[in-house]
Amino acid sequence: MTQSTVRTPSRRDSRIPQVAKLSLSYVVLILLTAVFVVPMVWMFLTTFKTNAEATQSVPTWFPRDFSTVGYQTILNTTSQTPVPWWLFNSALAAVAHVALVLVTAAPAAYALARLDFRGRNVMFVVVISTLFIPPIIFLMPTYLIVDYLRWIDTLLAVIVPTAAGAFGVFFLRQFFVSLPIELEEAALIDGANQFQVFMRIVLPNSKPALATLTVLSFLTNWNEFLWPVYVLFSPERLTLPPGLSILQGNYSTDYPVVMAGGVIASIPVLIVFFMAQRYIIEGVSRSGLKG
Repeated sequence: MTQSTVRTPSRRDSRIPQVAKLSLSYVVLILLTAVFVVPMVWMFLTTFKTNAEATQSVPTWFPRDFSTVGYQTILNTTSQTPVPWWLFNSALAAVAHVALVLVTAAPAAYALARLDFRGRNVMFVVVISTLFIPPIIFLMPTYLIVDYLRWIDTLLAVIVPTAAGAFGVFFLRQFFVSLPIELEEAALIDGANQFQVFMRIVLPNSKPALATLTVLSFLTNWNEFLWPVYVLFSPERLTLPPGLSILQGNYSTDYPVVMAGGVIASIPVLIVFFMAQRYIIEGVSRSGLKG
């Protein structure tokens, strides 16, 4: 009588599915990276092409005749399209907008997260409900208010109106709720008042959320197109998105110039993202721990 032997899977065999899953994950990540990186590389290389090469029927990756005319046209402050001024206006408006967002959202979020007052939950629901209203509905009322304040054709018109948004309050409130309340109670026992607790305990421990909200608010204001078109008229007061649209002619478009403007517009965004990237993941993940 022969005794049958059952082969047990070895540790090496059990590692094969894990290696396959890991390889598949890397393939998916590489494909997703290519989806985002390839258009940016194409845009950057197009800036060094001539307009004839950029519009030919058979596209080329690398420029045959290396040209910097696109950047020379973009950086010419004496032209009808002063892109450096648009870049300065966008940077000034975005930085000021971010400052106002943090100043208004942080105290409101802390009040909704920690202070116990009548109607707090109702107020929080009202704030959240405004997120479901299409922003286009507020276009005309906001324009009338800005016109009444005589902010038309000034950067105040693109800095102030959207600074007190509901998203910043909601985002920071969720993060503040996740913070250990024992730290605040210990500070109150030591004699600190509520404002001191907020400034010295809560805000220093909320750097990930504040950095994330800074990046999101900066990107929102930096990429705003429709609202600046309505309130900014002078060429020297335009921001980048509506200003770059002027570079596209009615009958022809100088693609190297347009792409050069896109490259210049993306540089500040990349700088802000790389400076705050280590806080973003932590801020987003911790902001959804508690409700």
